Amino acid sequence: MEKTETLQKIITETENIVFFGGAGVSTESGIPDFRSVDGLYHQQWAYPPEEILSHSFFMRKPEEFYRFYQAKMLCDTAYPNAAHKKLAELEKAGKLKAIVTQNIDNLHQMAGSECVLELHGSVYRNYCMKCGAFYDFKYMKNSKGVPKCEKCGGIIKPDVVLYEEGLDQEIIRKSVKAISEADVMIIGGTSLSVYPAASLIDYFRGRYLVVINRDETPRDRMADLVINEPIGQVFEKIRI
Repeated sequence: MEKTETLQKIITETENIVFFGGAGVSTESGIPDFRSVDGLYHQQWAYPPEEILSHSFFMRKPEEFYRFYQAKMLCDTAYPNAAHKKLAELEKAGKLKAIVTQNIDNLHQMAGSECVLELHGSVYRNYCMKCGAFYDFKYMKNSKGVPKCEKCGGIIKPDVVLYEEGLDQEIIRKSVKAISEADVMIIGGTSLSVYPAASLIDYFRGRYLVVINRDETPRDRMADLVINEPIGQVFEKIRI
């Protein structure tokens, strides 16, 4: 049986699916990932992206942080692809119970998904570090230099988990609950190399573990089904 047909059979026969995704889910929408050949880690900047996207760098050099952030992290030309749309359809059909994502691009929500647990936050939420005032994506995209609060003049910080920062404990709790209760877990578009996010899949105790990723992952040997294809192309073939 072709692998996509096997995935179809698993989805058809089960009612409690959780999806765990990473940057590869959004690359087909035009958002570069971090670790592929053309990802952000392979582009030239004065500092390595890992350093720029750290808490200490943000505090020390906010101008340089925002120069990179506005150029590379605020993408307003991307739209949900076949994977985002199919996952939203699965949720609407009552089969998909949660999406646990490492992405910060809001594309799952744009596609119509409601139960989206964002491990690393979102570029669509931004808060003044001084008074807590909320600012949206558009405000950050249109800002020049370091975005400042219109109310108090404080620096606005994206609600994104930077290196050196901890994950939101409530999001972790909800993710662990969803994963531990799932019958099927589909891992898609992630190298499973970012911790502690990747360690969450250890809580899965269900029937089928599926990995859909262009390249090998450390969990392929544990999976019941491995599909090494772009995730959008795979989900395009799935019927609900």
